[in-house]
Amino acid sequence: MKDQNFITENFLLNNKYAEELYHQYAEKQPIIDYHNHLSPKLIAENKPFANLTEAWIDGDHYKWRAMRALKVEEKYLTGDASPKEKFIAFAKTVPFTVRNPLYHWTHLELKRYFDVDVLLNGENAAEIYEEASAKLKKPEFHPVGLLDKFKVKFVCTTEDPTDDLSYHQKIANQNLNFHVSTAFRPDKALNIQASGFASFIRQLSEVSEIEIESLQDLKDALLARIQCFHKNGCRISDHGMSHMPLAESNAAEINSILQKGLHSKEVSNLEAEKFKTAILRFLCEHYSENGWVQQFHLGPLRNNNSRMLKKLGPDTGWDSIGDYQQAEKLSGFLDYLDSKNALAKTILYNNNPSDNAVFATMAGNFNDGSIKGKVQFGSGWWHLDQKNGMTDQINTLSNMGLISTFIGMLTDSRSMLSFPRHEYFRRVLCNLFGEDMANGELPPDTEFIGKLINDICYFNAKEYFNL
Repeated sequence: MKDQNFITENFLLNNKYAEELYHQYAEKQPIIDYHNHLSPKLIAENKPFANLTEAWIDGDHYKWRAMRALKVEEKYLTGDASPKEKFIAFAKTVPFTVRNPLYHWTHLELKRYFDVDVLLNGENAAEIYEEASAKLKKPEFHPVGLLDKFKVKFVCTTEDPTDDLSYHQKIANQNLNFHVSTAFRPDKALNIQASGFASFIRQLSEVSEIEIESLQDLKDALLARIQCFHKNGCRISDHGMSHMPLAESNAAEINSILQKGLHSKEVSNLEAEKFKTAILRFLCEHYSENGWVQQFHLGPLRNNNSRMLKKLGPDTGWDSIGDYQQAEKLSGFLDYLDSKNALAKTILYNNNPSDNAVFATMAGNFNDGSIKGKVQFGSGWWHLDQKNGMTDQINTLSNMGLISTFIGMLTDSRSMLSFPRHEYFRRVLCNLFGEDMANGELPPDTEFIGKLINDICYFNAKEYFNL
C-alpha cells in the first residue's frame, strides 16, 4: 500500500552532510540492542503473531496513554474489544498524535515492516490491519525473521532472578544469525516495602534451593542465581529505581530489617533505604567480580494512579517523570564501589531532562582511564527516547563528556516491531553532526566523522559488551 507519506529517504536529515553520514555510514551498521523487554519465549518458539494488534498494540503503554487522552474507552486498550477493533481505535487516534513521537514511530514502523507508505487513520485502518496481519503469517515476519530483517546481531532481554532461563537455553541451541542473552534484574529482591516481597523471597528460595531465613541466606541465594545466569551467558545486570540508595548500616541491622520483610511487617523508609543499599552493594561487587556490565535506570515516578493500578496492574501507562535529588547519593554509591576497586562497567539512564548534566558529569567522575567509556551516560530513556530527548542527551554528553565513546541506542521495548527506533536515533545523530559540519563548527571530513558515527551506532557497543 503506497501513497507516500512524510517518511522519505532523507527524513530528519537536513543537509548534504547529514545525508552522507546517514546513508554512507549509519544506515549500513547492524544493530546491538543491549536492553529490551522482549519475550525470550517469542524468539525461542518463533511462532507467527495472530494479528497486527498482538504484534504491535498489545502491552504498549505509549499508545494507551495517547488513546486515553483522546477519550478512547478502556475496552479498546486493555479490555475485551476484538483485536481489529483495538487497532482501528488506535488508527483513529494516530492523526491526533502529531508532534508526539508516536506519530513518527507509527509511520516509520508501518513503512519499514509492512511497506505501508500512507498516513494511518480510521478510514484506511481496516485495510491496513488485514494486509499487515496477513504478512505476519509469513516466516520472514515471525520473530526470528523480524530480527534478521533489521540486521540485529545482539539482543539482551531482561529477566528476574527467579527465571529458569529455559527459553534462553532453547535459543542457545538454535542456529540463529544473532545472539540472544539476558540481563539480571533483581528489583524485587531490593523492594522490601513491596506487598509481594515475602512471596518473592519464597520463590527465590525455591529456585536457588536455599532456605532464606537470614541476610547471609539471601546473599547466598542471590549469588547462586548470579552464577546460574552467568553460566547461561549473562554478562549484564539491570536495575530500575527512583534514585540510587545510600544509607549506612551494619549486618545485624540489615538482618533485622530482612526479618520484618520476611514476615510482612512494616518497614520504614529509612530501613528500606539501608536494606537496598546493602543488598545493591553486594550485588554490584559480584557484577564486577564476574566482569558484567551494570545498568541503572533512575528517575521515574511509577504507579501514580492508584485507582487504575488496582484495576489494571503496573506497566499499563500510569508512570511519569520524578523530581528526585540524584547527584549526592549517586556519587556516594559509585564512589563506594570505586574505592573498593569494584566498580563494573556502568550505564546510567536518566528519566528527568533537568538532570542530564548531573548524569553526564557524574559518569565523567568515574572514567578512570582503565576502560574506554567505562561509565556511560545512557541514551534518552522512556519519556526521553524521542527526538528532543535524544538531541538533549547527545548534546549534553558532547559538551560534558566524549560523544565519541558513546555506546548508542537501545529499544527498551516489549515489541518486536520497535527496531526502527535505532534508525530514528541514527538519523537524529547524523543530522546533529551534519548541522555542525554545515555551520563550520566541525571540519567537513565525512570520512573521519563517519567513522565516529559507525562507532556510536555499532562498534563502541560491540567493544563495550565484548561481543
